[in-house]
Amino acid sequence: MKTLIRKILREQFEYKQQLFDLLRTGDKDNIEMVKMISQGQDINIIELLIEFFKEGNPPYFKLLKHFNLSEDELDYVFSGIFGETVEIEDNSIYNQNGEQIYQESSTGYWRKREYDKNDNIIYYEDSYGDWEKLEYDENGNEIYYENSNGYIEDNR
Repeated sequence: MKTLIRKILREQFEYKQQLFDLLRTGDKDNIEMVKMISQGQDINIIELLIEFFKEGNPPYFKLLKHFNLSEDELDYVFSGIFGETVEIEDNSIYNQNGEQIYQESSTGYWRKREYDKNDNIIYYEDSYGDWEKLEYDENGNEIYYENSNGYIEDNR
């Protein structure tokens, strides 16, 4: 019985990965194929998209425009991706504190930010592969900085 369950789970995982591979291409025909397969296999496309994007596959808006999602569905997808209630304005996503956590241009350039409980930026990443990590002391002073160029400033 355990072997059968493992086999089924493995097949489901592999099947989902094949759908993810089609989504990653960004090709309109492949996206249409994902939509048709999802309907035929009774796969919840919204949950599939959340899972796909949680693996770190921006740009989000560029791909989501192919799915004609309602405003409520978009809110649900982005809340699922970021793990909190979000506000969508144009091609930007804001957290509950009004801070921009994601922005995307019409060309597909994107950038993501993460904040600590004191609203300090602790992580930044963009589609060019640039990133920054920051840490702060209890008074909000920056004590650590590191970026994708290898620069580190450590005052901990």
